[in-house]
Amino acid sequence: MSFDHSGHGGRRRLGRRGFLRFGLAGTGAVLAPGVLSACASPAASDDPRALRVWDLFSGGDGLLMDEMIAEAERGADGFRIDRTILEWGPAYYTKLAMAAAGGRAPEVAVLHLSRLAGYAPGGLVEPFDLGLLAEFGVREADFPSAIWQRAQYEGEVYAVPLDTHPFIFFYDLDLADQAGLLDSDGQLVEMGSPEAMLEASAQLAAAHGSTGVLFGHVNDPSQNWRMFNALYAQTGSTFGLPDGGEPEVDIEAAARVIAFMQQLFDGATNPNNLDYDGATAAFTGGRGASIMVGEWELPTLRANGRPLGAAPYPNVFGQPAVHADSHSYVLPRQENADPERRREAHRYVADMLKRSFTWASAGHIPAYQPVIADPEYAALDPQSSYAEAGETAVLDPPSWLTGSGSNFQVRMSQAMQSALLGNASAESAAQQMVRESAALLDQPNPVA
Repeated sequence: MSFDHSGHGGRRRLGRRGFLRFGLAGTGAVLAPGVLSACASPAASDDPRALRVWDLFSGGDGLLMDEMIAEAERGADGFRIDRTILEWGPAYYTKLAMAAAGGRAPEVAVLHLSRLAGYAPGGLVEPFDLGLLAEFGVREADFPSAIWQRAQYEGEVYAVPLDTHPFIFFYDLDLADQAGLLDSDGQLVEMGSPEAMLEASAQLAAAHGSTGVLFGHVNDPSQNWRMFNALYAQTGSTFGLPDGGEPEVDIEAAARVIAFMQQLFDGATNPNNLDYDGATAAFTGGRGASIMVGEWELPTLRANGRPLGAAPYPNVFGQPAVHADSHSYVLPRQENADPERRREAHRYVADMLKRSFTWASAGHIPAYQPVIADPEYAALDPQSSYAEAGETAVLDPPSWLTGSGSNFQVRMSQAMQSALLGNASAESAAQQMVRESAALLDQPNPVA
């Protein structure tokens, strides 16, 4: 581990040896031969507008990103983007951290905001210059506070959110109307209590003739955690994972949440044994009235032409909260960053935020609020009906061991799976989550 004296608050830099420990402990990734050399390609040109950008967007998201970049490359001051798409998950985060530890990272990269706690403390990403962002029309007031706060570390901003992508509630509009669950504006009524949500589920099942709410979780690495994280935050409790300490979890509240999940997916009104693809296929095939899933499934769910409504995840326990994450831009550490290219990196990030209406068509909520305020976005259906989820977004607990694609989410989801399948009590599942969290905290923090 080396120490940084570069004027960024004396943060500790993660050396190569420290990173290797981080990669193995934090992700379990196997480092493939040739990874380091792949990170070493220089910028393609002396033109500061030539930027290397890494992201994890494939499929429909990847095509939308292609479209946004093509627009950014047009004009006299257009950028020259060398885009590298890497498969998302532990391998992406291992490679990004390795490139930054070696000081040979791209000028810009995309990071799930929930992973920032594993990158900023070790100096693997650099802070943004807020003056430069403001010069290009991007300011703190342009973002939901729930997301902007998580973009900071020790008073500096290390990530600029492109979107919020929450776990939400999709439903068949006609069936929700038959069930009496739509208000005068055609939007889903508030729930407000576990009893109200269970009653709404029964009404949806009656309107459908079989199943009210679909949810796929079996053998899934994240789904149970996403639902739990929203509901647990709604109780007003916090899930603390202090470095070098013990998990700070309200076990009674956690058990209450899991017990509610067992009641909602009881195997009668709603199935309790679906996997992710099975639940999605059931909804698109008309075998359920609604589904709880991430908004990124919007293109799939609307493909069969069902009248589709959407709402933020229902407020069941009193305090509005929606599990979410945010694709965010970061400036990975470079050993000899070119000031002109770094300035252009700021301009590029600002430019992409302003083009995020295109990004919204896939279902993601633009983090840049001027896009949300545009009447063109208000006309997006059903996207605009769940845009408020960005205001109540709850990410993973801030810790180096958490975040999208992390082993933490896997172990939390596994602990709850037995309870939902009827093989364990809610109390024992909550206790198992605490034990699993303690075991993860016992691992050495590579950025401490």
